[in-house]
Amino acid sequence: MNKYSHIQTEAYEANMQLPALGLVLFTFGNVSAADSSLGVFAIKPSGVPYADLTPDKMVVVDFEGQKVAGDLRFSSDTLTHAVLYKHWPKIGGIVHTHSTYATAWAQAQRSIPVFGTTHADYTTADIPCAPPMSDEMIKGNYEYQTGFQIIDCLKNNSLSYEEVEMILVGNHAPFTWGKNAAKAVHNSAVLEYIAKMAIVTEQINSQAPRLKPALIAKHFERKHGPDSYYGQ
Repeated sequence: MNKYSHIQTEAYEANMQLPALGLVLFTFGNVSAADSSLGVFAIKPSGVPYADLTPDKMVVVDFEGQKVAGDLRFSSDTLTHAVLYKHWPKIGGIVHTHSTYATAWAQAQRSIPVFGTTHADYTTADIPCAPPMSDEMIKGNYEYQTGFQIIDCLKNNSLSYEEVEMILVGNHAPFTWGKNAAKAVHNSAVLEYIAKMAIVTEQINSQAPRLKPALIAKHFERKHGPDSYYGQ
């Protein structure tokens, strides 16, 4: 057992949840798991089918995006993960998928409005959609710049990564994060569910009203506020 085996196992188990939850097709997605005390994270290798993954195939990378352990090439999205870990010290897991409904909102370049209480259970804000990347950024280090595209979108919307753990990247797809890889996967599944419900809501009523502020606050606070009472 090596000193990175704990995050390799965590990353492997989280990655295997993506196809189980219907969040990926073929190899369209990745999860990473970080150990901030070591300054590294483990991430899915690029282009390897989920059925062929094992914990020891997870590639270990530092927060500068340099490989420190593993025989395979790391995910093409690795530098995006590295930027987020470097700038957001309180997260321990990141997920990127091309799940159908969340990606549809990203391709439409639309944030997902707070239509209902399921959404408000997780965040009081619309799920933001980062504007498409500039041509200059695209021509540069694309995956590295995607990290800043995400960071800048939250800043420009006065949102904290601790409050909003999911985002859409315009014309691209969703990213989610959390205190560990399992929570990031949970957030990815929730985002897809919210995105699907929002699309159906607009199909039923194209003028559907946003959830009123009192209900947004109530549902968020009962799960996350100082006097929360949801769960055991």
